[in-house]
Amino acid sequence: MEITYIGHSGFLVETEQALLLFDYYQGEIPPLADTKPLYVFASHRHGDHFNPQVFELAKEHPEICFVFSRDIWRSRVPEEVQDKLASLKPRQQWQDGRLQVTTLKSTDEGVAFLVETEGMTIYHAGDLNDWRWEGEPEGWNRQMQENYRKNLEVLRGRRIDAAFVPLDPRQEKDYCLGMDYFLETACPRKVFPMHCWEDYGIIDRWFAEHPDSPFRDCVVKIGGRGERFMVEAEA
Repeated sequence: MEITYIGHSGFLVETEQALLLFDYYQGEIPPLADTKPLYVFASHRHGDHFNPQVFELAKEHPEICFVFSRDIWRSRVPEEVQDKLASLKPRQQWQDGRLQVTTLKSTDEGVAFLVETEGMTIYHAGDLNDWRWEGEPEGWNRQMQENYRKNLEVLRGRRIDAAFVPLDPRQEKDYCLGMDYFLETACPRKVFPMHCWEDYGIIDRWFAEHPDSPFRDCVVKIGGRGERFMVEAEA
């Protein structure tokens, strides 16, 4: 599959049979082959994960499906595409003839997505992360960590071909708590840091601070919008 980084937490995944657009916020969406069905995912209603402009894609793409977290109110979805909407709550499964989606409960708003299609598994965390913040009460931060680890337990030992996981510089010294635990819990082949707020140096920082990590070959260095990456199916 080919993966294009669009910006922030937005990615386009193209498989042999489908196009999957995750958490579009801003940036240039690559040309979309109209011979393949398009699935538009939005993990929650925050403005940096859901842009109503995605509904314009329905005018150009003949076969489209919107897979949204249920916290995005149906009133925000145009009437003409209501029949193309799958509105999912946390810990729910949904499938059609091409893919199966399992949602995880976020530690912020909405859900994370686990998508299985064509023998591959894709994970998009949305805002499911260990959001530890300086200045918050220690009890709050401890509860956040507990919730994150509990919600991620469904991924323990799970092979994931491509994962999109927050690495947020605003968390300062705690920027990689969520990603490190994800790497230790799941079995990802490639992990694409996201939610970096265009500070791609945070990825270099992770490599500098993890010189002996067994996961260094898993983490992808993203340097800017529009970059494309290939993830081959395992034999």
